[in-house]
Amino acid sequence: MVRGKVQMKRIENATSRQVTFSKRRNGLLKKAYELSVLCDAEVALIIFSQKGRLFEFSSSNMQKTIGRYLEHAKDRGTSIEVEQHMQHLKHEAAFMAKKIELLENAQRKLLGHNIGTCSMEELQQIDNQLERSLKNIRARKLQLFKEEIEKLQAKEKFLLEENARLSDKCGMRGRHAAEKQKEIGRNNQSTRSEVVTELFIGPPTIRNAS
Repeated sequence: MVRGKVQMKRIENATSRQVTFSKRRNGLLKKAYELSVLCDAEVALIIFSQKGRLFEFSSSNMQKTIGRYLEHAKDRGTSIEVEQHMQHLKHEAAFMAKKIELLENAQRKLLGHNIGTCSMEELQQIDNQLERSLKNIRARKLQLFKEEIEKLQAKEKFLLEENARLSDKCGMRGRHAAEKQKEIGRNNQSTRSEVVTELFIGPPTIRNAS
């Protein structure tokens, strides 16, 4: 009797599912053993049943085989990450090169080059972009003029205040000098008024010669 093809789906009947699990588990363990002996391969097999029971086979030491697998998987994962990173860099470089080409083409058109093949819509877009650029340039230029005027006004205010301060300082010196001069004049006049003049009215005295 020809056996029918088994459909690869979950067996709904619990008893049939358990019987199939036992048979195929034993067959898988047998195949793993045969592979390790016939081909001198390092084989490790781990099976967990639906209820969580563990079944395992190892042609050598299970922990050693698992450690070897983890090390190999780590190296393979690193290689895959490096390859994926390189692919990402290649895509990014291609995208940037395309973007640079588009920007250079747009710049040439803004400068009036290579516009012979442009449609009316493209020419209108270029014109609008140039108008926006001129507007931004004029606004920036006006802002710089305004900042420069504010700096000059601040400098003018500082110079005026400095000039006023120096003028006040020179005026105070002039007043001090005038007051000092007046004081000296008063002192001289007072000294002249205090000079005692000895006057003698009468005939001159004749001194005897010795």
